[in-house]
Amino acid sequence: MTISIEYETEKKLEIDWERIIRQIIPAALDYEGCPYEAEISVILTDNDAIQEINRDYRQIDAPTDVLSFPMIDFERESDFSHVEEAAEDYFNPETGELVLGDIIISVEKVAEQAEKYGHSMERELAFLVAHSMLHLCGYDHMEDGERERMEQKQSEILTKEGYCR
Repeated sequence: MTISIEYETEKKLEIDWERIIRQIIPAALDYEGCPYEAEISVILTDNDAIQEINRDYRQIDAPTDVLSFPMIDFERESDFSHVEEAAEDYFNPETGELVLGDIIISVEKVAEQAEKYGHSMERELAFLVAHSMLHLCGYDHMEDGERERMEQKQSEILTKEGYCR
């Protein structure tokens, strides 16, 4: 598994962010039954940079906590059965790994939301990574049923990895 992490802000996140990211990504993939070694890119940035990305890609001119950019077109969540049929679209030819996509996280939002929701920054970062990984596996939360399903999965991943409220 290749997890590329770039820390692209001077704002400091005073926790072991790399360990958390490297723990939650494979935990989420195991939980979802991904049968392949995967490649994921994570960028930790600040509110200004994530606002610019949010504006450019989603036409929402405001900072957000996390953005997910999946590389796979799923018909059903976590149904990886079709990816080998289009291997040239989904696999890195040099490594053979499934290219899942990119995650961008605002370190400022990690701190803000941890305080707002009354839990640790470790738990907030783990939550954002789990949430984003589910997006990379084809989940969405546009409707209440989808949102509830994602929340349940996030909770189960986090609990299994020891991140409780």
